[in-house]
Amino acid sequence: MACVKLGSKSEVFHLDGQTWLCSTGLPSDIVVEVGETSFHLHKFPLLSRSGLLENVIGEVSSEDEQECIVQLHDIPGGAKSFLLVAKFCYGVRIELNASNVVSLKCAAEYLRMGEDYGEGNLITKAEDFLNEIFSNWSDSIKALETCEEVLPHAEELHLVSRCINSLAMKASADPGLFSWPVSGKDATESSEGVAFWNGICTTARPHPVSEDWWYEDVCSLKFPLYKRLILAVESGSMKPERIAGSIMHYAKRHLSLLGRQSSFRNGNHAASLSTVSAPSNPDQRNLLEEIVELLPHQKGVTPTNFLLRLLRTSMILQASTSCRENLERQVGAQLDQAALEDLLIPNMGYSVETLYDTDCVQRILDHFMLMDRDSIECTSSCIVDEGQLMGASHSLTPMTMVANLVDGYLAEVAPDVNLKLQKFQSLAAVIPEYARPLEDGIYRAIDIYLKAHPWLTDSEREQVCRLMNCQKLSLEASTHAAQNERLPLRVIVQVLFFEQLRLRTSVASWFFVSDNLENSQNQSGNLVLGRNEASAYAGTARRDHTVTVDDMRERVSELEKECLSMKQEMEKLVNTKGSWNTFLKRFGLRLKSKSDAKKASKPRSDSKEAPTSIAPPLMKGKQDFENNELRE
Repeated sequence: MACVKLGSKSEVFHLDGQTWLCSTGLPSDIVVEVGETSFHLHKFPLLSRSGLLENVIGEVSSEDEQECIVQLHDIPGGAKSFLLVAKFCYGVRIELNASNVVSLKCAAEYLRMGEDYGEGNLITKAEDFLNEIFSNWSDSIKALETCEEVLPHAEELHLVSRCINSLAMKASADPGLFSWPVSGKDATESSEGVAFWNGICTTARPHPVSEDWWYEDVCSLKFPLYKRLILAVESGSMKPERIAGSIMHYAKRHLSLLGRQSSFRNGNHAASLSTVSAPSNPDQRNLLEEIVELLPHQKGVTPTNFLLRLLRTSMILQASTSCRENLERQVGAQLDQAALEDLLIPNMGYSVETLYDTDCVQRILDHFMLMDRDSIECTSSCIVDEGQLMGASHSLTPMTMVANLVDGYLAEVAPDVNLKLQKFQSLAAVIPEYARPLEDGIYRAIDIYLKAHPWLTDSEREQVCRLMNCQKLSLEASTHAAQNERLPLRVIVQVLFFEQLRLRTSVASWFFVSDNLENSQNQSGNLVLGRNEASAYAGTARRDHTVTVDDMRERVSELEKECLSMKQEMEKLVNTKGSWNTFLKRFGLRLKSKSDAKKASKPRSDSKEAPTSIAPPLMKGKQDFENNELRE
């Protein structure tokens, strides 16, 4: 830290209680009162250096010749600064450093200690030293911190703006150009990069400086000064990501609730409720609102998980409505980057009905749909091939990623018995149908909701099932749905019908490829193989194709009979338990009884039941639907 010593005389000041005495051998002829502290001094050293004291001493002396008392209660820095001023006037050595130069500069200006009252007066000395510390990062930070003590005077003398501009210029500079520790903390704590040669400590090759080297140092500033520094840095050429990183670092340091959020997902209900019921701190609430306003508004600059943490904290602190709406809007703009655990926001309203705040998620989804509405082109297809659904040809667009996120969120909130049917439907219906290449996620959420709400009527269960498209279920999901007695009968029939239709489409496409292969083999002029090799290859291929075609024709014939039988049975069917079992048995299906379920189920570590397959797979290479953790 830079410092300079002024004067050469030995110490002549000593403190007696609240009184400073000057032992020069002469009796004091003036008393200067600063707050509760008194200074017994001499007139001449003071009036010879200060224009203000010259005028005040002259006025007081003319009024009362016996006792001269001067009151300087408004002097910047108080008694501490005036003690340094008095020592300077007496020629006593004083030490200028980054911690006292600002208040001393303000006190010198207040007392008018310019060059008119002696060459090299205190104003000039303080100004020269300020110019020196502005070249050092850590000294500039300390000088800016001390501006808080004499803020009105420092603002008037433009000392605050000078410190901020100095810091902003250094923070915005390319860190790769630095060849020395820019932070005083790094310079003292880092033991790397030091080498010894013949017992002499030398500095080795300097370490590269990261872009966040200044984050920790500026956290020591009060928020008004920190905000001005960020605005000054923002007006320069600094990237918004670096500005957001500094604000996040500052928020984590000063917002105590930001790091003490408990998640209901982890099972810590008691800690969560205690956090929710914590009293609101006005200072923390005001700080959070200011931080939210300071965050860059560019999309993707601030991480979504941090925005959601701020949103939770704003609910705990009961921040203003505009603050929460601002956060919800920013989260909605980049919802595709969110994680499910961050979206599970505990309900903190006055009338807590549901475990999680579904209304907040609904508003975030509405913001996402509103911002992406112009860029969305609605495309739909009536029948989607199984290979298309299970393949990796679908790119993860933002809408698709949000659809997967919403499906996972619905599966998490579905077990809540207080979740209304209308709320579940409104959350699921926000996502357009084309955004889900597979409907397994929404089917899983619907199945969990139906299990947690067994009192729903048949019409209500049908309303819930309309949220999914049975054509887009995978093979494993269709197999599970075909034996799921929680689903309405109409949905079961649709699943079976679309499975048959999908199989017929696959068989037809296979016949088309097979015919083309046989035609190409008959054209001997186009074959590269020899005649004998071609004959052997064609014979083997024909035998394999004949066996496969016969099997497929037999399967298609059986499915056509099943479809015709289904249409006839639907007219005779009544919605009873017995008729339901009779209907399923006619098509080779069987409802699982409780005893069968116990035999078929296997214990798992997560206590979730896996669906039991009731039919052999019709196609190979498909994903196992048990990975989606369907719950019986």
